[in-house]
Amino acid sequence: MKKSNPQENDRSLNQTDIELANLRRQNQLILNSVGEGIYGLDAVGNVTFVNPAAAEIIGWKMDDLVGKSMHKILHHSRCDGSPYPREECPIYAAFKDGKVRRVENEVFWRKDGTSFPVEYISTPMHDEKGNLIGAVVTFRDITQRKLSESILQQTNEELELGVAQRTQELIQANLKLTQLNEVRSRFVGMVCHEFRNPLNNISFLASSLLRYSQKLSVNQKNEYLLDIKTNIDRMTQMTDELLVISKIDNESIDLSFDQLNLVDFCQEIIAEFGQTSNRNQIKLNCADQELQIRLDGRLLRSIIINLLSNAVKYSPLNTEINLEIQTNDNQLIVAIADRGIGIPAGDIDRIFEPFHRGKNVSNIPGTGLGLYIVKKFVNILGGKIKVHSQLNFGTKIEIIILL
Repeated sequence: MKKSNPQENDRSLNQTDIELANLRRQNQLILNSVGEGIYGLDAVGNVTFVNPAAAEIIGWKMDDLVGKSMHKILHHSRCDGSPYPREECPIYAAFKDGKVRRVENEVFWRKDGTSFPVEYISTPMHDEKGNLIGAVVTFRDITQRKLSESILQQTNEELELGVAQRTQELIQANLKLTQLNEVRSRFVGMVCHEFRNPLNNISFLASSLLRYSQKLSVNQKNEYLLDIKTNIDRMTQMTDELLVISKIDNESIDLSFDQLNLVDFCQEIIAEFGQTSNRNQIKLNCADQELQIRLDGRLLRSIIINLLSNAVKYSPLNTEINLEIQTNDNQLIVAIADRGIGIPAGDIDRIFEPFHRGKNVSNIPGTGLGLYIVKKFVNILGGKIKVHSQLNFGTKIEIIILL
């Protein structure tokens, strides 16, 4: 049997020591060079080693950390500042059950008391016999990543909000387009109907005058001519209303304030109605013999004429229509009341829409534009409208305008 040489054994041990020293130095270089924080824990959670990056990130000196409880140093509280019990810590769970833990929704704490969002991995360590002896924890400060994620999330939310708003705008635009198409269809139907009737009447009356000219008396011919004029006036009125609506839609109506004696102003309008129709008596009610205001006379005239025309149109023959005017607290109040057919409850909210007419108007001529024009003119003058109506008992419409 060959005897061992002591000198050879010593040389072998020295070589092993050198290799171990080189390995430790390489490991230390690796620990010192990596950017992530790395530290080791023993079975009770005290630090066995820590690399410079870990110490720098949390603001401690390396020598001050070794042998200390790392949980008490950097993981003692949750992000909201509430206590974080060691028993619930995933880092310590790793070397209790031997499972690797990866966490990215917690914070570590610096020596100065500030915290930072962290991503860490806790990996259990075993000895040669397979016993758990601690854990190695690798962590990194993910403040910038969280900030980027927050910015990205905010950008996405703003984009989603923008898309939602744009979608809603498109829905509203589509709805308005649908409504516009409906209004256009009603407009075409109304224009065709309202023009066809007077045109047919004019055609019939003119044809009759030509055909039976020799047989008709002078009075009969005059009646025919008056009927023709009435139908022409009806078409002219509708054309004027359409032109007014066009100006309103194009916002091309300029206000021109005039000094008005409102009593004389209203009496002139009532006199004009008396010249063209004697169906109803229009009574002016005003506590003052003279009422001076400064307002756009054209718009006010159109408002009153349209309301009086409706009152006359939808009231029984020889019934009284009241036009009341007053000023109160820098307000002009114009109220027109009739004893006509009234407005159905289901139509009250729609009477100011263009071309809308109440369900009870039957074959009474009309375009459905008068009240629409009234509403627009009152809005231009900065006023408001109140409507009180009872079916078959009459309607009262109040116009209130700030002076």
